Amino acid sequence: MSGFIRLSNFPTVFTYWKLFQQGIIVTILLSLFTVMIGFVLALVLALMRMSDFRPLRALGLDKNGHMKEEGFAAFISRFNPLAFLATAYVEILRSTPVIVQVFIIYYGVFGLIKLPSFTVLGFIKFDRFFPGVIALGMNSGAYLCEIIRSGIQSVDGGQTEAARSLGMSAGQNFRYIVLPQAVKNILPAIANEFVVIIKESAITYTIGVQDIMSAVNAVKGATFIITEPLLVATAIYFCLCFPTSKLIAYFERRMSRGDKR
Repeated sequence: MSGFIRLSNFPTVFTYWKLFQQGIIVTILLSLFTVMIGFVLALVLALMRMSDFRPLRALGLDKNGHMKEEGFAAFISRFNPLAFLATAYVEILRSTPVIVQVFIIYYGVFGLIKLPSFTVLGFIKFDRFFPGVIALGMNSGAYLCEIIRSGIQSVDGGQTEAARSLGMSAGQNFRYIVLPQAVKNILPAIANEFVVIIKESAITYTIGVQDIMSAVNAVKGATFIITEPLLVATAIYFCLCFPTSKLIAYFERRMSRGDKR
């Protein structure tokens, strides 16, 4: 095994190109499912953080029915368990390494839950792919939560008042008025999260997911060549991420021009 780059090693590496092709497919599928799971989870977390659910509100009322300003009862009455749980989840997931989360989900959770062992498309091992998606989706949800929350809060409150004056319920207002505008505002950030996941998905090879880095590891084990497979993987990640980033920037400019009209 040598750290020097030798052009003569590349033909040997390219004999394993099928592994890299499979790795590209796995990486793209992993990123797509991760962003979808992360978006749904983030939407739930964002709504929890913005909720006004205070089940002990009555404890903070005085004899005249006014809310107390100080004291333990006033503090308890302001406690929102939904917002607390969502905030704790976001802060914990954002403050711990992704690889630790992947290991906890794979060895801790799915070590107790027996997943069916079968392959998808002939090479994707479900019992390794699924825990990887769940772990990355949970991590992505923690980051997307703040993006979605800021997008919802960026919608002018006057539109909510207008919807109420038209007789729309809170659910209808959120579904038809607030959410479409919020998604439009945060779409570039969600697309950028997809690019980030493409790169972060490399960590899942540590639990046996057959992504691009898994192909690098297989080539290294079979040929004892390491630098050249890593360069091939670097080129693949660049070809996946760079055009996607430029496409996102293009649509972002188009959307911003539409807002200025």
